[in-house]
Amino acid sequence: MAEVSKRRRIWGWWFFDWASQPYHTLLVTFVFGPYFAGVAAEYFLNSGLDPEAAGARAQTVWANCMTIIGLIIAFGAPLMGAMADVSGRRIPWIFGFSLMYAVGSAALWFTLPDGSNMWLMLSAFGIGFVGAEYALIFINSQLPDLGDDSEVGEISGSGFAFGYFGGLISLAIMLALFVEQANGKTLIGMDPLFGLDAATREGTRFVGPFTAGWFILFMVPYFLWVRDDAPSGKTGQTGTVAEALRVLGRSVAALRHRTSLASYLGSSMFYRDALNGLYSFGGVYATLVLHWDLTKIGVFGIVSVLAAAAFSWVGGKLDRRYGPKPVILVAIWVLILVCTTIVSMDRTQIFGLGLPSGSGLPDLVFFGCGVLIGGMGGILQSASRSMMVRHTDPKAPVESFGLYGLSGRATAFAAPLLIGIATTMTGSARLGVSPIVALFILGLFLMRWVRPEGDQNR
Repeated sequence: MAEVSKRRRIWGWWFFDWASQPYHTLLVTFVFGPYFAGVAAEYFLNSGLDPEAAGARAQTVWANCMTIIGLIIAFGAPLMGAMADVSGRRIPWIFGFSLMYAVGSAALWFTLPDGSNMWLMLSAFGIGFVGAEYALIFINSQLPDLGDDSEVGEISGSGFAFGYFGGLISLAIMLALFVEQANGKTLIGMDPLFGLDAATREGTRFVGPFTAGWFILFMVPYFLWVRDDAPSGKTGQTGTVAEALRVLGRSVAALRHRTSLASYLGSSMFYRDALNGLYSFGGVYATLVLHWDLTKIGVFGIVSVLAAAAFSWVGGKLDRRYGPKPVILVAIWVLILVCTTIVSMDRTQIFGLGLPSGSGLPDLVFFGCGVLIGGMGGILQSASRSMMVRHTDPKAPVESFGLYGLSGRATAFAAPLLIGIATTMTGSARLGVSPIVALFILGLFLMRWVRPEGDQNR
């Protein structure tokens, strides 16, 4: 087989971000998540709850779903990384989890507007989400092979930027051609494509098959241009679960001798969980608190994703110049301020200051918050991946990124769980998202013990 050039391999690796981003952009945040929140709220409203209680119950259901998904990913992520290291192969794992991604997302077509099968559809959503996150562990572990320490930050940032552009284009296509407004027309005033029935929300529900098809199509360059490395020559490894557990145990035990890595994994455990909470509940918040329709949420998403793409590219440049740690710190501080603003406003007031009826100020403020969430979120994810490379054992990159996956998902249930508890206790979808602020603060605190240069002498 002909040798694949370094440049083509990098482009193939970037195409995973392009192919997979719609799961987060379309399903988690801007189309399916808000659609499901609306469907669930209407279901509980018809069950006899008042509007605010129905909205809070819908947010709690979504939070419980994300909690269960987070637990599954948390327990499986480090084992997956260790298994790949002892078996010496990554591509077959990525292919298998890609199938989960495609099947789970395609099944969301069957999410009925009356909410009668919402529990089954949450299960399908979870299957796809787990596949996406497990595949990402193996994708991230390939980053150290694409360049040296001076290059990986920019490669990572450019990959995120490329992925966000994919999410932006996929969202624009959905809004223009499929997602129906209250009048049954799409954003550009046409009927949903392919004769989809607006009355039964088929245009919006098509987001599931569309996401699956997009992923299958654009994973082709990845599988053509990215190869597993040659066998490392490790001996005594059988590729069994028992061997993987022994490798994982050694990795966790070694953390007591690596203060910087342990601190970084702890920090990222909290701030990445907070960021995922923002992505998971941003569209739900817009639906339940600001009463936006899917079209307005979609336009908000375009602005947010465009900011994420631009900021990720800039963040990669800043990472190359200053290193990832200061980039991470600035991003966290900005996101703390943004979250505080979001929790402190609704349609009637901002920070306790009353607004006239029908004021558009909350919409403008939330749009501004969306720009910063998208931009700082993109920078934070890119710089975090770069920081992990500086702490990665070059002899076991998948194992190291399995720990990184663990740190990102060990408390992945915490944000949705805390949001669910806060929403239930306050009876408010707005106040329910307040635990995100505390998670960001915890992450910021633990960054104090992280060495900017990492702890690997290579």
